[in-house]
Amino acid sequence: MSSENTKRTHEYHLVDPSPWPLLASIGALIACVGAVVYFRTDDMWTMIIGLAIVIYVSYMWFRDVIIEGEHQGHHTPVVQIGLRYGMTLFIASEVMFFVAWFWAYFNASLFPTEQIGAIWPPPDIHLMDPWHIPLINTLILLLSGTTVTWAHHALLEGNRKELIQGLWCTVGLGVVFTGFQVYEYMHADFSFSGHIYGATFYMATGFHGFHVLIGTIFLIVCLGRSIAGHFKSDHHFGFEAAAWYWHFVDVVWLFLFAAIYVWGSY
Repeated sequence: MSSENTKRTHEYHLVDPSPWPLLASIGALIACVGAVVYFRTDDMWTMIIGLAIVIYVSYMWFRDVIIEGEHQGHHTPVVQIGLRYGMTLFIASEVMFFVAWFWAYFNASLFPTEQIGAIWPPPDIHLMDPWHIPLINTLILLLSGTTVTWAHHALLEGNRKELIQGLWCTVGLGVVFTGFQVYEYMHADFSFSGHIYGATFYMATGFHGFHVLIGTIFLIVCLGRSIAGHFKSDHHFGFEAAAWYWHFVDVVWLFLFAAIYVWGSY
């Protein structure tokens, strides 16, 4: 964080040296090495320690950012433009991340090899009914996109009560979506390993589920901040970033539902 005693002569925020980027990298490295150890020995303690470091650093890093923006006033309009560019680029990178999984799925489905019987889906795969839980989850996410937009408009109008109500609804819908996806996985007739269908299905939908979980945590933080009196109608990029991320998650799910659940079942 920048020193509060330094007189500002410009609209930019020059951040003081912080330990969090280095510690986050160390934690991620430990978690990755721990994951390899876990896959080979079933010993998960190294991975847990790495994840704990990442979680702790994430909390402290975001705490500093909130203090800088909400209490110290470092997030000027110029700084907020930079933050918006950063979030836009992050979401663009996430789009390409999911393009990779869609690419793998379409490559396997449009050009099935002899190893899987030269047909798609493989004959030994019992597909999920797209008009059951997947359809319900689609409606849940579409509704959650509506509620987060409601919360955003309430914030712009200075209506904190409806802002909090909209966030409560969005968080609740995110939790319900995750619960349905866990139920779906528990009752699936195919596993992750052993064939390309399971691998592509679980990688695409599983990573989306992970993003829903992260987005839900993001919104829970925004809910807590809203209850604490944070965010103003003209100064709420933290909430905007969460809303952008949530809408991104919604759109990705629509493509997953259409391509993997509906198109893939015919």
